[in-house]
Amino acid sequence: MIAAKQKGASKELAKINEGKKETFIGEIRKNKLTYAMAIPGILFFLIFHYAPMFGVIIAFQDYSVARGFFASEWVGLKHIIDFCKSVYFTRTVGNTVVISVMNLVIGFPAPIILALLLNEIKSSGYKRVVQTVTYIPHFISTVIICGMISKFCMKDGMFNIILGWFGFEARNLLQEPSAFKWIYVLSDLWQQVGWNSIIYLAALTNVDPTLYEAASIDGAGKLRQVFAITIPSIIPTVVTLFIMRMGSMLSVGSDKILLLYNPTIYETSDVINTYVYRKGLLEMNYSYSTAIGLFNSLVNLCFLNVSNAISRKVTETSLW
Repeated sequence: MIAAKQKGASKELAKINEGKKETFIGEIRKNKLTYAMAIPGILFFLIFHYAPMFGVIIAFQDYSVARGFFASEWVGLKHIIDFCKSVYFTRTVGNTVVISVMNLVIGFPAPIILALLLNEIKSSGYKRVVQTVTYIPHFISTVIICGMISKFCMKDGMFNIILGWFGFEARNLLQEPSAFKWIYVLSDLWQQVGWNSIIYLAALTNVDPTLYEAASIDGAGKLRQVFAITIPSIIPTVVTLFIMRMGSMLSVGSDKILLLYNPTIYETSDVINTYVYRKGLLEMNYSYSTAIGLFNSLVNLCFLNVSNAISRKVTETSLW
């Protein structure tokens, strides 16, 4: 009898799977043009994101270009352990965490505040001017941005002229270890705040105008409406972007740092990605640099999963 029930259950499951398969095939046939348009994007990710993941195995090898992937000696977690024991571990990880936290505390709420302010502007012409001015830095090349920062930070540069008005002595700010993190974070804020505000402005357009009308009738002022209606309405967007931001917590961009830093400020400017660049491309220690990069990615993955789990429990908003 039990065997008959199991056989019946197996047949029923097979029918369900067959129905799902037919539904999926029917969905593709029904929207074949849409799926055809998705093919280039799928191929892009397969070729440039998934296929290169095979190269991660060199993080567990004493890789040699001459011997190749399959003949190189397998060393397991040796490179990751060596990095954790090295004198550079504390410096690179510490600088990465500090810059990331500063970017999160200063850079994450800034576009939200900008979007809220722009949402309150009634003059469309003035609003477009402000948006254009704040968006432009995003489209300027990082090389040009770093060139501008280098000029501004010189002894006779704009920053020292302004600081001189308040009695500060002129000095090359890019040779001051204590100033580098602030230069990096504030310049990144200037470059990205306008562009990052776009998604919040889009979310604000979905807020029901009748809510503001009802609040106005009840006597709520503009500030009260912002805290009672506007901000709660965009909380799901804010939470989603915050979780995604946590997924790249330790991925401090190395391109700007490489263009700005110098040996005199390695103490405060050297991060994980710049260390990977020096070990991998300059010293050609491919296995060691890949192991550090893998370690960085795994830590980011942990941040992403933990923040997503907390958000799902506290706010009921999550990526999965």
